[in-house]
Amino acid sequence: MILDIRHSDEFEEWHIPESKNIDVYDELTEDAEAARSQLSELPSDQDIVTVCAAGGVSQTATELLEEMGRDALTLVDGMNGWSRVHRSAPVNIDIDGNLLQVARPGKGCLSYILISDGEAAVFEPSHYPEEYEERIEDEGAELVGVFDTHAHADHVSGGRDLADRNDVPYHLHPADATLLDATSLEDGQQLTIGNVSVEVIHTPGHSPGGVTYAVGGDGLLTGDTLFHKSVGRVELGVEAGIEDTDVEENAATLYESLQRLRQRSGNPLVLPAHDPASPEPPVTARLSEVEAQNDDLGRNRESFIEDLASDIPDHPPNFQRVKRVNIGDESVDDDELSSLELGPNRCAAE
Repeated sequence: MILDIRHSDEFEEWHIPESKNIDVYDELTEDAEAARSQLSELPSDQDIVTVCAAGGVSQTATELLEEMGRDALTLVDGMNGWSRVHRSAPVNIDIDGNLLQVARPGKGCLSYILISDGEAAVFEPSHYPEEYEERIEDEGAELVGVFDTHAHADHVSGGRDLADRNDVPYHLHPADATLLDATSLEDGQQLTIGNVSVEVIHTPGHSPGGVTYAVGGDGLLTGDTLFHKSVGRVELGVEAGIEDTDVEENAATLYESLQRLRQRSGNPLVLPAHDPASPEPPVTARLSEVEAQNDDLGRNRESFIEDLASDIPDHPPNFQRVKRVNIGDESVDDDELSSLELGPNRCAAE
């Protein structure tokens, strides 16, 4: 049993799937014995892993449970540690090479490693570069480029850091790389990784510099433009104060970008940058499947713009600062990076 002892509102906001919440945080911090009665109601036939934000108060819970004769452990670093977990799996895609999807279930983030003929490229990396370097080394490949689809608002990109560590180009569309020294991208540009072609498709709306990468004709790395059951939000850059457009204009732009993707031939795999659940890779769906299950794609232009511009869900935590960091307008030290992006992923429209 995964036992989350945080306050119930924090648990509802963001938690490990299938975990159980008993709100005894205050009791454990003030008088641990006061939590004994509630913890004694736990089923006796399960081992327990306790969870809090950073692992401190949950360790107190573990010690109390052990005094009560229970087998208990503490999740190291709590939800901070859960946010760092990376899992990977190959994507079944028709290319002359391999595509690996790397998921962060604690953040709902999806990134990708393309490997072909000894060369590797990383798309949408987190700020944990070793997660990608180790996988590339295991594949016997050499990193030749790092790519982001846009300046993200929910997590701090590790793109520049990964590129600098390996002395390779970092690619970002100039409309998003406003204050960064990044290798520019343009609509229709053709890149090659080993024997695999990568086409750049400018798909703004969620972000001015949003692009989709068409990988070998059978995959679309859609970033936050298109998810399997939703589409990207259109107000984050406006509310962060870094876009001159308004939400209605962004929604109209996103609608046109989605039509471009829907016209792609061959029924490619849609491979987004996020999954709102806690993804177990690989998370994939063909374009035809996405069109069948994504209600946003069934709306006409007028209703699409109206719905996206008016129905604004809760924002990602710290999205203004995260966005500014990713366009190069602000810097944060390593100690602050992890805490800055903690919390649920909310880059999809609802």
